[in-house]
Amino acid sequence: MPSQRVLVYGMGSSGRAAARCLLAEGVEVVALDDAEGSGPVEAAAALGVELVVRPDPERLAALAASATEVVVSPGVPAHHPVFALGPSVSLVGEVELAWRHARTPMVAVTGTNGKTTVTTLVAAMLEASGVPALAAGNIGLPLLDAVEAAARAATTSGASAAPLVVAEVSSFQLALTDAFRPWVAAWCNFSPDHLDWHGSLPAYRAAKAKLWANAGPGTVPVANAEDAVVRAEAEAAAARGASVVTFGLADGDYHLAGTSLRTPAGDVITTVEAMGRTLPHDLANALCASAAALAAGATRAGCAAALASFSGLPHRVELVGEATGVRFYDDSKATTPGATLAALAGFDSAVLIAGGRNKGLDLGVLRSAAPRLRAVVAIGDAAAEVRSAFDGACPVVDASSMREAVTAAAGLARHGDVVVLSPACASFDWYRSYGERGDDFAREVRALGAVAGPGGGPGGEGR
Repeated sequence: MPSQRVLVYGMGSSGRAAARCLLAEGVEVVALDDAEGSGPVEAAAALGVELVVRPDPERLAALAASATEVVVSPGVPAHHPVFALGPSVSLVGEVELAWRHARTPMVAVTGTNGKTTVTTLVAAMLEASGVPALAAGNIGLPLLDAVEAAARAATTSGASAAPLVVAEVSSFQLALTDAFRPWVAAWCNFSPDHLDWHGSLPAYRAAKAKLWANAGPGTVPVANAEDAVVRAEAEAAAARGASVVTFGLADGDYHLAGTSLRTPAGDVITTVEAMGRTLPHDLANALCASAAALAAGATRAGCAAALASFSGLPHRVELVGEATGVRFYDDSKATTPGATLAALAGFDSAVLIAGGRNKGLDLGVLRSAAPRLRAVVAIGDAAAEVRSAFDGACPVVDASSMREAVTAAAGLARHGDVVVLSPACASFDWYRSYGERGDDFAREVRALGAVAGPGGGPGGEGR
């Protein structure tokens, strides 16, 4: 008979991976999900586990009382009753569960902005250096599946053939960790985000800081030297014996010197001219990824090759068209003011399309970008907040649809300008995801007669 009983809340890809892993260990699993469609039913049936759909708080409390712990999938929202079960119930997430099962070293990446790009780059740099690697976690492949694949490879082919797992970890996932201790752990940056989930900025920072909570001798934190919050947390990790390395455009062990990306010893990793993407945030991402990849066994040649071939990820300052001398960029993934400011820093004259559903953040900080802006088009639930942010600083017009927004922006732009959809807000007022929002923007740009521009525009595109 199984000696443990674990609840798994959420039957998405991460929840299914958790259930499979637990079942393989002989743990009794009870699946829970709030969706009433066929998906969770079919997933539970395939796994051979009991499914409880949308339990009320009393039923949930009774189930939790009979369980060793509750595994919470990343998509479970902050207001969910599972987070109100009390201190007697042990809640864990995908990252903590994967860490328990990891048999090979793990590289982890977090940050308010850029973590998907950095995770992708680190894995590519390792692969280009002849070091097998798997990008996983918040990036798509469930972290547990990646950890199990690495363990199988180590068993069948030897430890040297097992891929390094490069995990993108979000604040939601980190909040539910306890023993997590990655070998190399990069923190790209920190700015306000997800306050609707964490409740306060200190709580959000505390969740992110769990990346290095167990850092000490034998671990390598990779820290943004130009971010005060990240730098302070890195100093705490260094005081515990961790081997901290830093990066930054102007300051850091890994830094930009002239037109070259350099190591702490001054060796050239690559030149800006050789990179496929060279906006300011692209360079910061490249330095962060290089520092992490080199610490994990990559070569400078491998880093350079990955940076040369990297063409970017969708919806991250992605060039989607050009018409009458105006370039149109989809930066729909920018759901915070910090991400929007990072995108605009790469352009001298832009028309910004911003707004959506605010995540409890101060949009007023966007005003600092006004000198770079020809005009602003405000959209979505937060249109009034966007107007207020730029009141008196630059022209602002409202749009009630993406078609209106693109048409208005195109009319406001002049030859040589860029139009950037960089909303600083979530998409859930008009769309189901930031991807859907970005795709709609691209469709409307094409409807203007715009065509894809050559080479990705000034400095490339993406974050």
